[in-house]
Amino acid sequence: MELRRATITAVSHYVPEKILSNSDLEKMVETNDEWIRTRTGIRERRILEKGATSDLAIKAVQQMLTNRGISAAEIDLIIVATITPDMMLPTTACLVQDKIGARNAWAFDLNAACSGFLYALSVGARFIETGVHSKVIIVGADKMTSITDYTDRNTCILFGDAAGAVLLEPTNEKEYGILDQRLYSDGSGGKYLCMKGGGSLNPPTHETIDKKMHYVYQDGKTVFKSAVIGMAEVAAEILERNHLKGEDIAWLVPHQANLRIIDATAKRMGIDRNKVMINIDRYGNTTAATIPLCLSEWWQAGQLKRGQKIVLAAFGAGYTWGATLVNWSLTNPEKR
Repeated sequence: MELRRATITAVSHYVPEKILSNSDLEKMVETNDEWIRTRTGIRERRILEKGATSDLAIKAVQQMLTNRGISAAEIDLIIVATITPDMMLPTTACLVQDKIGARNAWAFDLNAACSGFLYALSVGARFIETGVHSKVIIVGADKMTSITDYTDRNTCILFGDAAGAVLLEPTNEKEYGILDQRLYSDGSGGKYLCMKGGGSLNPPTHETIDKKMHYVYQDGKTVFKSAVIGMAEVAAEILERNHLKGEDIAWLVPHQANLRIIDATAKRMGIDRNKVMINIDRYGNTTAATIPLCLSEWWQAGQLKRGQKIVLAAFGAGYTWGATLVNWSLTNPEKR
């Protein structure tokens, strides 16, 4: 059986209106704007005051369907990549499926932390390539503020809330779409970036709440070192596998965790800073949403053009990491 090529045919995003700036954080914990910017590259982040992850996802998906000019009833499958589901069950994807009226779709969540969007993109592409489905929605969405301890200055400066969504469909143009993917995991790094409470190991009790085990925990230095190596190396690997060099790539689309990690990845690939999508300064780390958020913003601005080769790269808890090579097929919005 000849495999079909999966390509992105629509993209959109949603960020909440409320802004939490570095100066706001100065009033909450012992930190300052310069310290945050020099270590992370973040100036501000968005906060969802009311609602849950599904509310972020729904807004992104609805706008994406409008952009594509199709109804929710045409969708076959919805995959939501998230580490902040509305609740343990049902899945956030099922809530999205119901609220948008995608009555013919099945739906599930995928948890790979900051690499979640890339993992979900790979899974969704398989359904397109094998001919099982023709319209698959991939969402990266997280309300990170719901698991952030705002008394911990090492983590509360990092995270924000957002959602991004893409639509995958088959294409007959074999040179376009998702060309290659490399995904990795290393569970030995799990203890350095995790949320210790809330699962079957440490179900909610007064003790787990008192110990703040339901907030994200990170050993910053250890994770930083692993992320710099992992994300940079897998991005370089995807180029080598496809006999490409930095000058062949129009855009590097990195997970927005830390500006120094982003710079290290670009340097390893031989890509100039002006060819790297960076919005961490405005949104912080929105976990599974960072990559589709970049794609949507650059596409809306007319900077992401049909025929451009782009590399998506991420590193997250698990550890999980990976890279995806895409030949962009979606026409600029002003030309549609």
